[in-house]
Amino acid sequence: MIEPVFPISAHVRAPERLVLKGGRWKQVPIPVRYGLFEHPAAGTCLIDTGYTARVTEGFRSPPLSLYASILRPALTENALPSRAPDVSVILVSHLHADHVSALKDYPSARILVDGPSLSHFLTAGWLGRTHKGCFAELLPENLAERAEPFQTFPETEAPLGLGHAHDLFSDGSILAVPLPGHMRGHTGFLFPKRERPLLYAADADWLRRAILERRSPGYPARFVLDSTREAEDTANRIRNFVHAGGELVLCHDPEPVA
Repeated sequence: MIEPVFPISAHVRAPERLVLKGGRWKQVPIPVRYGLFEHPAAGTCLIDTGYTARVTEGFRSPPLSLYASILRPALTENALPSRAPDVSVILVSHLHADHVSALKDYPSARILVDGPSLSHFLTAGWLGRTHKGCFAELLPENLAERAEPFQTFPETEAPLGLGHAHDLFSDGSILAVPLPGHMRGHTGFLFPKRERPLLYAADADWLRRAILERRSPGYPARFVLDSTREAEDTANRIRNFVHAGGELVLCHDPEPVA
């Protein structure tokens, strides 16, 4: 059975109220995770890449420098690429900077990503991208040619009510599950063969509590959503999944991952 781990690449800080409706004004550390697992046939695989020095150091465009100065991510010893120097496959949940900043460090890795959203952001122009937190300088120049769209993999039905999915290794071990709302093409990754199916839901919300207690934050956090209605529908689907026995991991939840 595949056992994913979710190292923390960096921390940012924010008032709890910003990520949890009715939360405190106290600043809390917000982790930025990525996934790492070994597939018996595909080898070492990543889910996203977290923050790296490409965001925090060296020459950067003014928009990326401004982004970094606002969020001020503090990298950890688990930041890529040193934590996983040799990677065969990268599964990309979406194209925000804190999920793709190490893509250029793996020039030979397969990159699996939502096809329509990739096409959209590659042609959106710099303003259309940066407005949504996507920075072309973090994306490999040949990404359009290297990318393998989720939509080209076999279709299947994810368990516990998660719905339509794609079987990324054609063996039922990891399913790409559309979780719209946060950003165009936002996708979660399900490990359905575990005793408790595990869903890495990336940025479907900041905190498990926000989903399970129906406490998703309001503005300004909701301002960045691609679709408020779809985000609410996704939260409902994830909540039902957990209540049916599924296990949930999010990118930014401060609670430790078991």
